[in-house]
Amino acid sequence: MVGGRLPCSQDDSQARIFVGETRRQDRALHMALGYCVGLRGCGSVLRDGGALHRAAESRFGFTRGPPLPAELLRVDAQSPQTEVLRYAAHFLTRGCVIGIPTDTFYGLAADPFNLAAVDEIYRVKGRPETRALPILVNSLEQAMLLAREQPPHFVRLAEAYWPGALTLVLDASNRMPLKVTAGTGRVALRWPRSEVVTQLIGEFEGPITGTSANISGFSSCSSAEQVMKQLGSRLPLVLDAGDTGAALPSTIIELHGENWKVLREGAIPVAEIEKTLQ
Repeated sequence: MVGGRLPCSQDDSQARIFVGETRRQDRALHMALGYCVGLRGCGSVLRDGGALHRAAESRFGFTRGPPLPAELLRVDAQSPQTEVLRYAAHFLTRGCVIGIPTDTFYGLAADPFNLAAVDEIYRVKGRPETRALPILVNSLEQAMLLAREQPPHFVRLAEAYWPGALTLVLDASNRMPLKVTAGTGRVALRWPRSEVVTQLIGEFEGPITGTSANISGFSSCSSAEQVMKQLGSRLPLVLDAGDTGAALPSTIIELHGENWKVLREGAIPVAEIEKTLQ
């Protein structure tokens, strides 16, 4: 079984009756919560969780406890298990925000075309909505679909450094929600050198967000343990592929027609970028 927690059981009829009743109550509660997830997105459920749980308390006599920590699920960084990625993709389909490893730091993945999920990222991070969200892809072709046009340096840099720690900022296509670009109409694209990310995008069948998995203003996380300390109570799921070993984030290059400029020097030195574009 991937995900979920099975309760321990005792081999007597009283225990079986108790477990059976608990499961019936759980199913009823999950149906109520699941309906809202399907209708309004995972983020909306979290924001409206108080009302939902008050209804559950009234209906079933439940008492509210502290927020449950995220489910921590191990995944092989080099050969990620298909069932784990399929399980994670299901969360994305429901509009949830999850923690994932990349080739630099851990990131927050969500469906960039689900505005409720986008809202949830800003809530989880405490990130100002004036800051755009970077998008992760798993092919150059997928990136091209998200860009209005490809500046001369775009393909050259992408072919030289993708998959890898290079983020390219350019005009977004009309299909990209304006909220994701923070109203700028510009999108930051990256194809990480990560089998987990590449195959997760394949399972989800679309690009995902890739902002760093940390509270805004706090340090970035290179391990799932660090993500759990900062965001464990705010996420439903964190994929744990071990420590990424990263010391630097991706390098960010902004492209405008024939011109380019460095927005952030990171894992790829600017000197290498200059040499590539000579």
